[in-house]
Amino acid sequence: MGAIVAIVGRPNVGKSTFFNRLIQRREAIVDAVSGVTRDRHYGKSDWNGKEFSVIDTGGYVVGSDDVFEKEIDKQVELAIDEADAIIFMVDVESGVTGMDEDVAKLLRRVDKPTFLAVNKVDNSKRMADAVEFYSLGLGEYYTLSSINGSGTGELLDALVKVLPEEKEEESELPRFAVVGRPNAGKSSFINALIGEDRYIVTDIAGTTRDSIDTKYDRFGFEFNLVDTAGIRRKAKVKEDLEFYSVMRSVRAIEHCDVCIVMLDATRGFDGQVQNIFWLAQRNNKGIVILVNKWDLVEKETNSVKEYTAKIKEIISPFEDVPILFVSVMNKQRIYKAIETAVEVYKNRSKRIPTRKLNDIMLPIIEKTPPPSTKGKYVKIKFCTQLPTPYPQFAFFCNLPQYVKDPYKRFLENKIRQNFDFTGVPMTIFMRKK
Repeated sequence: MGAIVAIVGRPNVGKSTFFNRLIQRREAIVDAVSGVTRDRHYGKSDWNGKEFSVIDTGGYVVGSDDVFEKEIDKQVELAIDEADAIIFMVDVESGVTGMDEDVAKLLRRVDKPTFLAVNKVDNSKRMADAVEFYSLGLGEYYTLSSINGSGTGELLDALVKVLPEEKEEESELPRFAVVGRPNAGKSSFINALIGEDRYIVTDIAGTTRDSIDTKYDRFGFEFNLVDTAGIRRKAKVKEDLEFYSVMRSVRAIEHCDVCIVMLDATRGFDGQVQNIFWLAQRNNKGIVILVNKWDLVEKETNSVKEYTAKIKEIISPFEDVPILFVSVMNKQRIYKAIETAVEVYKNRSKRIPTRKLNDIMLPIIEKTPPPSTKGKYVKIKFCTQLPTPYPQFAFFCNLPQYVKDPYKRFLENKIRQNFDFTGVPMTIFMRKK
């Protein structure tokens, strides 16, 4: 694990802009509205050949009545605990404020290297104005401009000198994205798994605005869990911020290996959850469906069976998807959910030897050949799995143009019956022999 650097400060001083500059991607949402960053947001950066992780935190506000701000304060304190070094960011335009003094008081109690970064210094007058930040009692300060990058080099030179040496190189870990509509219990699910309040959880839909990675190690298998903002229908996306959040979630689906699609049992597998499911399927991701808040549903003997049948009817023809009924609040079956996601990940990267595939599939094809079209008979001679990140199979025959989708589905079902590809979309190609 590399060194960790936390960026803290009151709201709207430019922490997320600086974070984006460090990781060289527009990862954290930046907006003129204060309080945009609500969770700790992680990214990788390097300077002078030294790699480190960066945490972007929400703005620290003491004594606020706002439910989010109280939670943000907890998140900032957690980030400070996790970090090896801290960048305390202030804004030269507004000078030293009461909130800056509160943060400085908090940081003076912390025995960790702290760097005071005076942001928005882009001319000599502002350089002179920065002197007043000596009054915070944190010693030397660094003047910079997050937006155009001036002054960041000096700060980073000093920062990397105090960071601990990095241990062994980390490999690219598999990514499991927890996706669903707002308020389905995604953040609570990850908090329950990792045993700490990593993510802000409130009853207000749309609390999580960014997609955030958490490293997780269980069942002898290491991976990244990605908590995403809830995806709403386009018509409901009113503010710019929420639009960014939806885009971030869509991107999280595109860049993950397995999607854990979480839905609220009291709302059912509605149109929006279906959209998320089909988005994951179109991107050929492994899929696990979690029906959360199952403890709130009035149940009869066949409730699970009926609910499962209803979901499978909607997602047909791709029915080979694990469906689990969980209660995050009661921690029911949450570890089973991760175990299942690990199995789906293994299924997605499974390779079937060509000989074994032909030994099983060719007798099945001989017994049930493709139906003749216009008096033409299709003869399938050979099949193989293609070397792609998810299962794709090529069947070689004399007349590929005459093989229709129903027969391709038949082939897919037979592959699924003989080899375990549960939870993974599959593509069948017909090729000219």
